This record gives sequence, C-alpha cells and structure tokens, in this order.
Amino acid sequence: MFSTHSNTYSHRFWGDDESRKHIKRLYHITHIDNLASILQYGILSHRQVESQNVSFTPIYNENIVHNRKERLTPDQRSLWDYANLYFQPRNPMLYKVLSEKSTREIVILGVKPQVLDTKGAFIALGNAAHSQTEIVDVATGRKVITGEFWPIIHSDWWKPEDGTKRKIMAECLIPHVIVPEAIHSIFVAHPSVADTVRSIIAEIPCPVEVVTEPHLFFQPNRQGRLTEKLSWVDGDMFFSKMQTLTISVNTVGVMGKGLASRAKYQFPDVYVIYQDVCKNGTLQMGKPYLYKREGSLDEDLADEPLSLPHPNASKWFLLFPTKRHWKERSDREGIEKGLQWLVSHYRDEGIQSIAIPALGCGLGGLDWKEMGPLICRYMVQMDIQSCIYLPQEQNIPLELLTSEFLLGT
Repeated sequence: MFSTHSNTYSHRFWGDDESRKHIKRLYHITHIDNLASILQYGILSHRQVESQNVSFTPIYNENIVHNRKERLTPDQRSLWDYANLYFQPRNPMLYKVLSEKSTREIVILGVKPQVLDTKGAFIALGNAAHSQTEIVDVATGRKVITGEFWPIIHSDWWKPEDGTKRKIMAECLIPHVIVPEAIHSIFVAHPSVADTVRSIIAEIPCPVEVVTEPHLFFQPNRQGRLTEKLSWVDGDMFFSKMQTLTISVNTVGVMGKGLASRAKYQFPDVYVIYQDVCKNGTLQMGKPYLYKREGSLDEDLADEPLSLPHPNASKWFLLFPTKRHWKERSDREGIEKGLQWLVSHYRDEGIQSIAIPALGCGLGGLDWKEMGPLICRYMVQMDIQSCIYLPQEQNIPLELLTSEFLLGT
C-alpha cells in the first residue's frame, strides 16, 4: 500500500506538542538509484558496501568519506563500520548535497526509531566526523537530543558561530546494517519523483509510505508564475535563490518578530547594519536601505562549503520599512512609497533578482486582498526575476493568487 501526501512539516514530523519530545523517526539521505538495493539489502555501512561489492551511487565527495573513515567511535571502530541516520535531515549536509545534485535525484528514507535499540549503536551529538562532536552511548544521547538539542533539531536554520550548524547534523550510528524492514517511509521533493519511487518499490512486499515533502528539500510548498519574471512562492524565503532578500522592518531599530527576528539571529551583521541606519536616519518610510552583504549564504548553510563546485554569489538584504514603530499597524501608504523607490532605484543599485515578502500582511495586520495586487502592480514593472513570498501566518486561497486577481489580466 503506497500513498503520497504532504502536510505541514513541523506537525507531520514532530507532532503538535513539542513538549512530548518524541523521536518519531530517523532519516537516511541517499541517491534514488540506491533505493532498490537498499530495500533489498538494507542501509549498509560504507565498509559493508565495499566488502559486498554492492553497486552504489555516492552523494558525498571523497573528502567527506575519507574524514569519516578516520573518525573512531568509543569502541575504536571507524565510522565506516556504521550506517548513519539523522535526527533532522533538513540540515547542512542535505543542503550541500542539493547544491551539487538535483532534487529529483535525492530521496530521504524514514526509519523506525526502534533501531536505536540495536546493540553497539551510538549517538553522535553533531556531525559525527567533526572533531568537536562527542560520540556517546544511546541512553546518554537520547537525553541530550530530547533535552538541550531539541530546539536545535526543530529549527529551520542554523549558524556556524554558535555550533548549531554542527549540532543539527546529530547522527545515530548503527553497526553494519539497518534492515529493510526498519524503513517505513520515503520522502521526495516532487510528485513526479514519487511516481518514480512507486515504480521502483512496486514489488516490495512490506508497506512503505511515499511522501511528497518539498520543504524538507528546501523547496517551496507551492508556487505559481504570474508573468515570465514574476512569481509567488509559499516557502522559506531565506533559502531563495534570488540575489536580494527583502526584510520588512520598522524604523526604530527593533527586530522582534517574523522575518526580521529570523534575520536578527541568523544574520547578526544584518541586525548591526539595521541598527546603524535607524540611528543615523538613513532608513525612513518610503526609503528602503540596501545592504550589499559580501558573504555567500552557502558558506553559512552548507557542510564543507569550500568544496562546493559553484557556491552561490553574495546575498544582499533590502531593509524595507513597513511601519515607523513596532507597536503600530503596517502603513499602506508608506509601503507603496517604498515600492515606488524600489522600482526607481533597483537598476542603479545593481539588484539582479529579488525576493520580497507580502509587505504589511501577516503580523503587519494588512489584508492580502488589498496588498497583493498593490505589491504586484509595482513588482511587475521591474525587468528582473522577482518572487513574492506569501505570509506564513495566513493560508492564502488560490483564487487570490491568480494573475487575474493580482494583475487584473
């Protein structure tokens, strides 16, 4: 029995009540070409793959594989002797893999948490190959994962500076093999990949659920094209491929909620710049400020970013005032003046592509029915690729996302 469906990521994977701290499943990232072999022989350790001469399509580069060979567990065995599982697959390793391979090539296997009871298993409190990561027994590891690490495992983002980039890659290490019967689900990024997976597993006697979960692969939950260069997106803007990301802010220097709060903690340098332009009066209603950040997001988000063949270019941030004081409701007139500024200055500023949130909607208190057409009226005037990210606080119906409604066409 096979099925394909998609629900809200956090609810589906962890349950509505995070206080339960229940490990629902573990995860293994692999190439779709390995699926038939894995469902026949199980998830094998690197050593077993080599000794059994199993045909295998690798997803990690040689440096990563070599580093894992050199790292030893407390019983003095190499990581090559263990099949590895993640507690959170949406992590820097997957980000790196998907920077090098297509989302149509990668699948994520959901594994029953009972494999943690395997004799000789360990838990790595972070990327197992990292020198700072402690590898501990399962009982100790469970306490840390469901305690100190719980908010990290649940997070949609990470930073290298505070260790969350390493810790979110916490692993379960199972000696030699994880049997096929422990695999109960297969996650994919696209419905077409789900169809391919169904054809691969059609002869498998045990039930395996096939789940289309775009967010897990850093993809939008849904998206639609309004014109050749303008689209709307329901997803995580901070993983957008657009050159410039727009952050809605107030003009008093407080990043308290929503996208602004996320930017404050994920990109502290953005917050410092924001504070400066608020204090010196550069940032005003109707006059956004463009921070031309020189760092690539790949450096922050990908595991082993220096080995990426084509790291993304510098990511810029457009600080866009939607209200004067954080306590106020968003200012429609001020937002429109800011959009006018953007249309007039984007070429001179060097903006090549841009992602912009539904300005004033969500926490800002304004209605998409009014703001959606207003934002689109200006965005469509720019001769660059542009994406409007829908408010996460609202579920915008499809009838309010058509070109007829938003552009009057």
